[in-house]
Amino acid sequence: MQSNQETLVTVFGGSGFLGRSVVRALCKRDYRVRVAVRRPELAGFLQPLGRVGQVHTVQANLRYPASVEAALRDSDIVINLVGILTEGGEQSFDAVQAKGAETVARAAAAAGAKLVHVSAIGADEQSASRYARAKALGEKAVLAAVPSATIVRPSVIFGSDDQFTNRFAALARMSPVLPLIGGETKMQPVYVGDVATAIADIVDGKGKAGATYELGGPEVLTMREIIETILEITDRKRMLVPLPFGLARLQATFLQFAPGAFKLTPDQVTLLERDNVVSDAAKSAGLTLEGLGITADSLEAIAPQYLWRFRAAGQFQRKSA
Repeated sequence: MQSNQETLVTVFGGSGFLGRSVVRALCKRDYRVRVAVRRPELAGFLQPLGRVGQVHTVQANLRYPASVEAALRDSDIVINLVGILTEGGEQSFDAVQAKGAETVARAAAAAGAKLVHVSAIGADEQSASRYARAKALGEKAVLAAVPSATIVRPSVIFGSDDQFTNRFAALARMSPVLPLIGGETKMQPVYVGDVATAIADIVDGKGKAGATYELGGPEVLTMREIIETILEITDRKRMLVPLPFGLARLQATFLQFAPGAFKLTPDQVTLLERDNVVSDAAKSAGLTLEGLGITADSLEAIAPQYLWRFRAAGQFQRKSA
């Protein structure tokens, strides 16, 4: 029987927020891990996640098929985590999340490798959001090339290095007033460690071939409730000012050029108009974290472990009465 140490898993996008947790989860299960990234010289921090020689980084760019084919040569399993939240230069939603996903899938099919493709809840060819449309087109192309591929759709992912909870915590530290866009929009925040565990379980063979899993946390929260939770954890009292979608989209035409936590694109505003939760169909089919036997961690349980740094006195701060 082949051991995991003899199985090569190539992870595209393994140096990103989710990728780091996926690489760690695979290393704990003794897989050989090849991480394909655009800048391998900047991915050295992945080496300590495994044993000596267990993690190897190579160069690949989804816009160049030859580099993708070379990166997954001799791979048994391929995981595609590559995605972008904002567009820039040649890194467009279509190039990365649609055509790029197709490139990986075709290369995996040619190599005879099992494929796990990470998309997102809300992927929809009819969506007004370019991000969501590109995700849906990517899924379609993946299944056309590898019908047995397993697709994973997480809701918004949180964790110590995320661009979600950390962003709002940073804004609360700088401003006494926070704009609230899509305050009643429902989300199902899912912990990055749980998503990584689910992907590793699918690599282990626990998932269903050709199925689409939707991963969400234990609670469905509105955007207002999420921000209020972040403010409570960081012990910040801030005024939340509801911002209509039309006005938010107008502001985003300028804020899309802003740096850091202030950056907001019109497409992100469009995404906030729709709920981002696990569907009833996925629940009934058992295509969820629970279906994989994973007990999801809540935002309230995990976020205090890293958001303490946004409190005025850090970890030594006593909660206000």
